[in-house]
This record gives sequence, structure tokens and C-alpha cells, in this order.
Amino acid sequence: MHKNYAPLIVLVLLLHINPLPEFTTGVTGAKFRCIERERQALLQFKESLTDDYGVLSSWGSEEEKRDCCKWRGVGCDNITGHVTLLDLHSLPVYEHQYMPLVGKVSDSLLELQYLNYLDLSLNNFDDSMMNFIGSLTSLRYLNLSNNLFTVPIPCQLGNLSRLQSLDLSYSIDASVENLDWLSQLSSLESLDLSGSNLSKVNDWQKVIRNLPRLKELGLNQCSLPDIIPSPLSFVNSSKFLVVLHLSNNNLSSSIYPWLYNSSNSLVDLDLSGNQLKGSIPDAFRNMSALTNLVLSGNQLEGGIPRSLGEMCSLHVLDLCYNNISEELSGLLQNLYGRTESSLEVLRLCQNQLTGSLSDIARFSSLRELDISYNRLNGCIPESIGFLSNLEHFDASFNSFQGVVSGEHFSNLSKLQNLDLSSNSLVLRFKSDWGPTFQLNTIRLSSCNLGPCFPKWLRTQRNVHFLDISGANISDKIPNWFWNLLPTLSFLNLSHNSMTGTLPDLSSANAVDGTFPGFDLSFNRFGGLLPAFPSMTSSLILSNNLFSGPISHICNIAGEILSFLDLSNNLLFGQLPNCFMNLTRLVVLNLANNSLSGKIPSSVRSLFSLQTLSLHNNKLYGELPVSLKNCSMLKFLDLGENRLSGEIPAWIGESLSSLMFLSLQSNEFIGSIPQHICQLRNVRILDLSLNNITGAIPECLNNLTAMVRRGGSETVIGNLYLINILGSVLSGGYYINKAWVGLKGRDYEFERNLGLLRVIDFSGNNLSGEIPGEITGLLELVALNLSGNNLTGVIPQKIGQLELLESLDLSRNQFYGAIPPTMADLNFLSYLDVSYNNLSGKIPSCTQIQSFDASAFTGNPALCGLPVTRKCPGDVDALQSPVQDNKKTVNDEFSMWFYIGMGNGFFVFFCGLSGALLLKHSWRHGYFQFLDKLLDFLYLILRAHKSKQKRLHLNSFSTRILAAQESWFFACGEVFITVCLWSVD
Repeated sequence: MHKNYAPLIVLVLLLHINPLPEFTTGVTGAKFRCIERERQALLQFKESLTDDYGVLSSWGSEEEKRDCCKWRGVGCDNITGHVTLLDLHSLPVYEHQYMPLVGKVSDSLLELQYLNYLDLSLNNFDDSMMNFIGSLTSLRYLNLSNNLFTVPIPCQLGNLSRLQSLDLSYSIDASVENLDWLSQLSSLESLDLSGSNLSKVNDWQKVIRNLPRLKELGLNQCSLPDIIPSPLSFVNSSKFLVVLHLSNNNLSSSIYPWLYNSSNSLVDLDLSGNQLKGSIPDAFRNMSALTNLVLSGNQLEGGIPRSLGEMCSLHVLDLCYNNISEELSGLLQNLYGRTESSLEVLRLCQNQLTGSLSDIARFSSLRELDISYNRLNGCIPESIGFLSNLEHFDASFNSFQGVVSGEHFSNLSKLQNLDLSSNSLVLRFKSDWGPTFQLNTIRLSSCNLGPCFPKWLRTQRNVHFLDISGANISDKIPNWFWNLLPTLSFLNLSHNSMTGTLPDLSSANAVDGTFPGFDLSFNRFGGLLPAFPSMTSSLILSNNLFSGPISHICNIAGEILSFLDLSNNLLFGQLPNCFMNLTRLVVLNLANNSLSGKIPSSVRSLFSLQTLSLHNNKLYGELPVSLKNCSMLKFLDLGENRLSGEIPAWIGESLSSLMFLSLQSNEFIGSIPQHICQLRNVRILDLSLNNITGAIPECLNNLTAMVRRGGSETVIGNLYLINILGSVLSGGYYINKAWVGLKGRDYEFERNLGLLRVIDFSGNNLSGEIPGEITGLLELVALNLSGNNLTGVIPQKIGQLELLESLDLSRNQFYGAIPPTMADLNFLSYLDVSYNNLSGKIPSCTQIQSFDASAFTGNPALCGLPVTRKCPGDVDALQSPVQDNKKTVNDEFSMWFYIGMGNGFFVFFCGLSGALLLKHSWRHGYFQFLDKLLDFLYLILRAHKSKQKRLHLNSFSTRILAAQESWFFACGEVFITVCLWSVD
């Protein structure tokens, strides 16, 4: 019996002599106190860092903290007490928000000679650690991902010969010259260099095949050089490669042969965001172990090869963002077979799929189905309800129609995310319907849910994102709905016809660190503006009937709110002087209300502001100098108010990012400051309808955006991000819109606002001449200088403005002739030079003479078309040539018309006669038809004559009718005679 246990006793003794690499972390507690030398090294490491969030609060020299093995992120060996693990990766407070350590990494870490696990990811360390990281030779695991090192990868990392896992992803902000040092890491099993610039590493394939134990490789977004096909391209490569991620590298289809050598071992393959073209190759069927295949973001065409349906292990198939144009039913049929029972995720979004959704129930294991942004139509089948494992269903932005009822969701108890937006679907549920699912995301924009507010939402207790905009709801919001607020991160009820007032929502602060956003625009909500949660991130209440003051916005925490739009309401009262609390605000739109008072000085705190629209209010006073602190402004619209004073010079000096500036319809005085020419990015400059005097600045050719095309952006928009404690949580994109005077009318532009190049100085008291420099604004689309006291001649070089579409110089004192170079303005569709002192002949070109005479009225000395006054000695030229030209054109037309008609008749007659002559059956049928027709007409005529004999013609109308019938039948007799002659 003792002999039987002897081997076991020996094994236990050996384990004590050569202990396994076990450790105890600060979470579980250490059995032995750590070694003093290593404890001091860790304290020195802490002293060199900035710890704003108390991540290392458990580290210290106090008696109760002396055991460093109990410190957070520290792990010690159970036997020796040496520090073997240091895991200080940044921990999330909320989703996507972390608590990073910042600063220098002390070389005291070199004292940790037994350290084999080091994770410093998701922090903000400087480059100092790169000087000694290669000396930690005991490391087996090293993770420095998501830092921001500005130096290249140190080749000393090749000294870490025991390393099994290395992660430097999204940390190296410097170009990598070579990867030769990797060849020394023969034990490496996992490597991630994603985000590094490897564009100069042409032999990256060779480096990879010299790592025989490599199982996981991540080279996403590395600018990898494309593969040059070679018979030796993958000789002696790792046959153990399981995970391969090569996304966003612009690799071509030449990558395929390189992959097929690892076909037996690959489990997870990501080739998204490359330049793969053509059809999906059949050879993927040879990758028998493949479970995840991601080919999204390429240029693949055609359909899915039938061979993919035979892959029994395939769980994830992602083909989004390609050019696949097959019918959906045919595509799904190619996945029938082994794959239909194994497939769990199917993403086909952003393709050109057509047809309807059918037979989807065969894929019983589906957890995620994304068919959004295609060309699908028809109804959504009730069989979708048989996918009992479905968690995510996205069919948005298609052309689905019909009714969706509770039957569609009968067995979808696991459904968490539902997106049917931008379809023509009608959602009709019974009043007592209670869904079995609990949704996190509900996107039903542009579906028909109305007219009543959907009651089934009351059952959803975990909703984070709710969008039922444009859903034809014309009901009041029930009180129970506001109980959903604590879990909501975004609520969109816009573009409905909802009515009623909103309750006080200030106490409905979200839980779990959620910062909610609200979009209730384009409804009919009324009453006073309600209070919203203090942690609100965005608030859009435009185009409603809210009234009263806006003082409640002062209760919203400034470090959270980034977007505030209260435009197009009935709000009144003064602007509150609380903008010092809104330091994160990017968009502030209060246009089209009745707000009064001065612009408060607290706008100096709006450092992040990019859009400020106070258009059409009752604001007065001068522009506060504190506004120049808003140096990031791109869109500034203060038009249609009662603002006064001079236009300050600091607008050009401090607001150089402006793309849109409108001060129109105010009471500004003084001259246009020369500093306005420093607005190099401005596209629309509107100073119209003020009391501005002086001359037009000669430096307008410094407005660079009007001189040359700076970019292809069509919109003037703002990206607004929620930035809390250094981490981005969420965001959106706001597109500015504005009314712009163009071609004699005002138009509202939104998505094309960025394409315009407009200068409008009309309705002022400007004097002097038009500076010649204005003809250097080659991108100018509209120029309006009307209603001023400008004099001089129209610049001769105005023809250089080849893109000009609208030109208004009316109601000034210009004299001289209209420059003949105006004939070069091929895009000009609106011209008004009326009520000046222009003289001479109007240029005789189609472009100018096509305008109405009213465009030239009020200039008595102008002559020539289109005005009626004839130029001296040009009487005949105005009449005879035109008439002769018309006569010549008419004669020529008539001649060719008759020639063409004669030739056509001749060809038709010859063709018909030739066919009858050569084709016996045709000729026989033709004459039979004539015989029957003649017999029919003969009977009609005999009947008519008999009727006339019996008819008593008394009344005048009866006589007229009889005369018309006699004329008709006389023509018929002539026709019969001719036909008989032709038959004979």
C-alpha cells in the first residue's frame, strides 16, 4: 500500500522544491509580506505618477499598508513573496470612461526581478519607460496598449526572450522602421501591434513566419504594405495561428494565397476595411476550423459562394459595407446546409441587396441579424418570431412595408436591440399586448406607431436608447412614460404631433453614470419650459410652443451639456447670465424667439462653442467683448435683432474659424473694419440692412475660402462630444441651417450651406467705389451691394467671377458702361443693375440680353436689348437682322420639312407596294380586307339615303346636322370609288 502512494509523495516534494508560478494579489490577500526592497521600488514608482482618481490609494508606507502584496494591482508569489504581477490597467468608471494614471514610469521597476506579468494599458504614461522596458527579462506577459508613446518601438524588447504575450496596440505614435527584434521572441504566442505605422516594414510576412508558436496576431490599422505573391511567401509559417486580425490596411486580394496555408488552424479571421475586390473566394471552405469570418468594408461583389453553407463551425459572418447585389433569398439559400444550424451572427448591412426577407427561420441559432441600408422590400414575415435566440435585429433604411404585430415577436424573449427605422412599416399591437422581451435599444424612427402613444413601452424597464421620431403620434405623453428616464441615455420623440405640457424632470437623474440627451423638437408641446436633469448632455426642444423664460438651463451642469437648441418657440425674457456654467457647450441655438436684453458677458466661458445662433430675437446693445473668447466659433448668426454700435475689430482677430457670419438687420454703425479680412475661412458674410458707412475694404481678396476651394464639405456642421473626466462617452453631429439672400429672394439652406460663397452688404450707406480686389474672389456665388451710395464704374474684371450666379448692384450711383466681360459669367442667373446712372449699350450677348428689362430700369442712358431704348445709328440693326434671321430660319425649316415629308412618303409607298407585290399571302389578305370594307361602307350609305327620304327637315339645327351627314357620306362615296379603282 505504501508502494502505491510513493510516486504521489515524490510528486508533492518536487512541487515544493520547484514551485509553480502562483501569486496572490491585493484582491485575495497575501500569505507572506512582500520583500522590503520591492515595496520601496513600488512606492518610488507611485511617487513619480499623477493619480487623480485614487487608483493607488491602497499603496502606502503606513503600518496597515506595509504588506504590498495586498496593494491593488500587485500580485506576489505564494512561496517566495516576490512581486510577480503588476496589473494597473485603467479601470472603467462608466462605459468607455476610465481612470488613467498619468506621468513618468520610474525605472525602480527594475528592482522587481521576478516580475513576469505587467499590464499598464489604458493609461497616459510618457516615453520614459521605453528606455528600460527591455531590461525586465523575466516578463512573460506585457501589455502597454492604449497609451501614447511618441518614440518608436525599442528594439531592446527583443531581450524579453521569455515573452509569450505582447500587446502594444494603439500606443506607438511613431513610424516603425523594422520588426527584426521580434525574431528573438521565439516563445511568443500572442502579438498585437494594431495602430502602429508599419508602412515601411516590407518584410512583415517574413517576420511573422519566424514566430513558430504564434497563435494570435493583431495588425489592425497598421498601413501594411500589400503582399506581393511569391511561392515562398508562407513557407515554414506558423501552423498554430488561430486568431488573425488584419483590418483597415488597404490590402488587396493577393492576401488570399498567404492565408490558405493556415487554413486548418484559423478560427478567427478579420479582413475588414481593406481593398478586397471581386467575389468571395470558394477557398474559405478549406478553413475547416473557422468560426468568425469578417470581410466588411471591402469592395466585394456578387453573392455568397455555396461552399460557405458547408462550413459547420461558422458562427459569425460579417459582409457589411460591400457591393453585394444579389437577391436576399438567393444569398440565404447559399448558406443552407451545415452553416444554417451553426450561424449565430449574420451582418449584411450597407450592401445593395434586393428582394424580400424570407426563410430566415431556418437559421435557428441566430443571435444577431443586420440587413440595414439595403434595397429590401415587401413585408417582414412573422417567421422572424421563430428565431428564439435573436438578440439584435436591424432592418433599418430599407423599403419594407406592411404591418408588424405581436406575432412577429411571439418567441423573441431574448431580443435586446430592435431597429426598424426608416421603413414604411405600421406597428399595430393589441392594447393588452405584453412583449416577452426587455429591450435596451429601440429605434423605430419613421415607422407608423400612432396616433396613440404606444402603451407597450410601459413594460420596457431597461431602455437606454429610444427613438420613435416621425412616428405619426398625435397624443399626449402619459405620466408613466417618465418613469423610464433613469435608464435612458438618449430620448428622441421629434417630428411627431405630440401635445400637452412636460413635467418637472429635474429629479429624474439617470443611474449608472448615464448622461441623457433629449430631442423633443418639431412637436406641439406648450407651456413653460420645464426643468431637466442636471446631468443632461444634449437638449433639443426646437419648433414647439414653449413659452416663458429660459432660466432653467442654468440648473444643468456645465461640464456635461454640449448641445442646446431652443429655437423656434415662444420664449421671452432676458438671456440668463449663467453661461459660465456651460463650459462644454458646442451648439447654442436660441433663434426665432422673443428673447430680449443684452448678450450677457458670461459668454466668455463658452470656450468650446462652435455654433451660436440668436437670430430673430429682440436683443439690443453692443456686442460684448467677452464674445471674442469663443475662438472656436464656426457659425455666428446674430441677424434680425436690435444690436448696435460698431462692428468690433476683434471679430476678425479672434474668431478666425468663422465660416458663417451674419449681422444683418441690426443697427450697427461705423465702417467695416479692415480686420474682417482675417476671416480666411468665412464662406458667407452678411452685413446687410444696417447703418454701416464708409468704403468697402480693399483687402477682401484675403478671404481665402472665397478665393479658392478649400474643401469638398457641403455642410457647416459641428461634432459635439460628451467629454467627462478625459474620456469620450457619446456624441453626435449638428448641421447648421440659415436663411441666405440669393437671386432676389431668401432661401433656407442646410446640407448645402457649405457650398455657398456669398457677400451681402446691401441696405447700408456704403460709399466709394467697388474695390478691384473683389474680382479676385473666384469662388464667389452671390454678390449683393444694392441699396448703398456706391459710385464709380463696375470693375472691368468682373468677368473673372466665373462661378457667380447672383449679382445685385441696384439702387446705387454707378455710372459708365456695363463691362463687356459680363458675357463671361456663364452661370449668372440673376442680375439687377437698376436705378443707377449706367449708360451706353448693353452688351449684345445671350447671357445679358436674356434678363428682363426690369433688371436695367432706372438707367435712362442705357440702350439696346432688352430695354426698349434704341442705340443711336442702330435702328435697323435692332429690327431688320432679327426679322431677316427669323425669316431665314423659317424658310430653311419649311424647306427641310417638306423634303423630309416627301422622302418619308416615298419610302413608305415603295415599301408597302413592294411587300404586296412580292408576298402573295399579304397581297391576298390586303384585297380581301378592302372588299369587306367596301361592302360595309356601301351598306352604311344605302341605309343613310333611306333615312333621309323619311326624315322631315324643319328646324335649322336639324338641317345643319343633315348637311354635315350628307358631306360625310359624300366623302365616303368618293373614297369607295377610289378604292374600287385601285382594286381594279
